[in-house]
Amino acid sequence: MFHQFSSSYSHVPLTLPSGDTARPGKILCIGRNYGAHVREMDDVADLPTEPVVFLKPSTALIPSGGTVILPSQSNEVHHELELVVVIGEGGRHIPETEALNHVAAYALGLDLTARDLQAKAKADKGPWSIAKGFDTFAPLGRLTPASEITDPQALTIELKVNGEVQQHGKTAQMIFPVAGLVSYLSSVFTLEQGDLIYTGTPEGVGPIHDGDVLEATGTGLKALLVNVVAEST
Repeated sequence: MFHQFSSSYSHVPLTLPSGDTARPGKILCIGRNYGAHVREMDDVADLPTEPVVFLKPSTALIPSGGTVILPSQSNEVHHELELVVVIGEGGRHIPETEALNHVAAYALGLDLTARDLQAKAKADKGPWSIAKGFDTFAPLGRLTPASEITDPQALTIELKVNGEVQQHGKTAQMIFPVAGLVSYLSSVFTLEQGDLIYTGTPEGVGPIHDGDVLEATGTGLKALLVNVVAEST
């Protein structure tokens, strides 16, 4: 598990199931990886034929029990529940058949998105970095060793906001499964111990507000709980 830290994981080592420690490095995120989510976003394009990849800074990480800060620059921040993959053994050009051997652990995570800023970036044909990268925009739960997850494509994940279910999905619905994502990403980036892969969100995304409590659960995974507070100005 992670060491606890009051505000961020970014300068605290991950303690992997092997006992090794690694500073969280790259946060590699996958967009449009569940067909129902693509449709709910009114995206008229065909489903992707290869993974849609973006990155978040490590300063976006907060642990379970932490606080999400709604930035003053946005009026519409959305929750996106995700299965997160933690890389153990790094590598480059990893074959899909060997990819799961490079996974040390799994966790629940939230890819928080300033939807209004993302919409503007899309309209301007610009990157999503600001919409996705604010501090606290990547809550991450405690780690579950990969050895305890027989099949990462056989999990159910769920998010409650203030006790009401808002997202419920099955990882079997991923367009690109975990092994394929690890292999693909390693063909572009050298994967390193401690790198995180946020694997995409099922349908049901929606806005969060000051005072909300978000609780994520999943098959065999440790719960993730965070509070939401508006930024003081």
